[in-house]
Amino acid sequence: MTHHTTTDETTVPYRWVVLFGVWLIYFSFGLTVAALGPLVTPITDDLKMTFGEMGTVLGAWPLIYILAALPCGFLIDRVGPRKGLVIAAVIMGVSGLLRSAADTHLTLFLAVAIFGLGGPLISIGAPKVIALLFEGKNRGLAMGIYITGPGLGGVIAASTTNSIFLPFFDENWRLVTCAYGFVTLFSGLLWLLLSQNAAGELIKNAVSETTKESIPETFKHLASIPSVQLVLALSIGIFFINHGLNNWLPEIIRAQGLSAANAGYWASIPTAVSVVSALIIPRYATPEKRILILALLIFSSCIATLLLQIAPGPIMLTGLVLQGIARGAMMTVALLLLVEIPNVGPKRAGTAGGLFFTAAEIGGVSGPVAIGLVHDATGGFSSALLTLTVITLALLALLYPLKNAVSRDIRN
Repeated sequence: MTHHTTTDETTVPYRWVVLFGVWLIYFSFGLTVAALGPLVTPITDDLKMTFGEMGTVLGAWPLIYILAALPCGFLIDRVGPRKGLVIAAVIMGVSGLLRSAADTHLTLFLAVAIFGLGGPLISIGAPKVIALLFEGKNRGLAMGIYITGPGLGGVIAASTTNSIFLPFFDENWRLVTCAYGFVTLFSGLLWLLLSQNAAGELIKNAVSETTKESIPETFKHLASIPSVQLVLALSIGIFFINHGLNNWLPEIIRAQGLSAANAGYWASIPTAVSVVSALIIPRYATPEKRILILALLIFSSCIATLLLQIAPGPIMLTGLVLQGIARGAMMTVALLLLVEIPNVGPKRAGTAGGLFFTAAEIGGVSGPVAIGLVHDATGGFSSALLTLTVITLALLALLYPLKNAVSRDIRN
């Protein structure tokens, strides 16, 4: 099978239509992930749970994600992202429906954990679609566009769950999660329709190329590349910060004395900013600037963790904006760095993505759990935010050896 390259719209017609289909499923992903944060109080009150127990629920799907990411990466490379994204939408939608039926900590934990089987398929399948259909600056732009999906889903969940949907459903959090589940299932149906074109055929043709490779050999080869190892370490810290703040930010702000609805509005600010950040920054994260841009993004997150300890006002607003800038682009730039490392590329993008998200979700699990436990131990969020500050400083320290490793890989 001949490998296709993509340089303009004439070589791969409808690729932007396919990108929109990817965006829809990733939008549903962000909607479902962010929906639990605004519902922490009604859920914990209804199910008689502590914040520590709720932290384990918030970290349930990333825990399963860790175990599922690498097999999902292999699956995406073998069956192709078209089928993989359909499966992702079905699993994530079912997770939303099951949450509405939970009546104990355990049943809610299991309902959220199921989401971790579908999440990797979209997280890994989306970059593979981009790597196959786009090149150069268009690749960065396409990655920036699709990553706005979960950002906008998060904005809607954070800003409207308490102010619109809970009142609409008579303060019944179960009906809210059920509604979000149906939205996710519908996004899977739309993806099937939008990928019935020439770009979808290119994705199908790429499957036969990847099936010729031995999975263990591909895994061993990728895991032995020093720059890949450092990107994986970086991903752990990025997800620790992002998942921790994504899930707990409404409560962090609410602890300053705001109502649930107003805290939701404030918590939606970084998500809204992340959409703009995702559209702009990855396009300019060219190989020679990528490490510098990562450093600036991580530094923004560092300052944000300090400013979020201030009561709502201009200073906290600055912190929320900085966190949104970092959230919108850190993961995308790191993924761009990964898929363009020599001997990775589009052909191994699925397996490499599996490695990336397997490592990253170690941070995705520990972030929400750690913040919940530290809150219970200290009676507030200040110590948890200081922990995040320390992690951002450690990530900055990782960038120097990463820059050297990438340079060596390119020379070799």
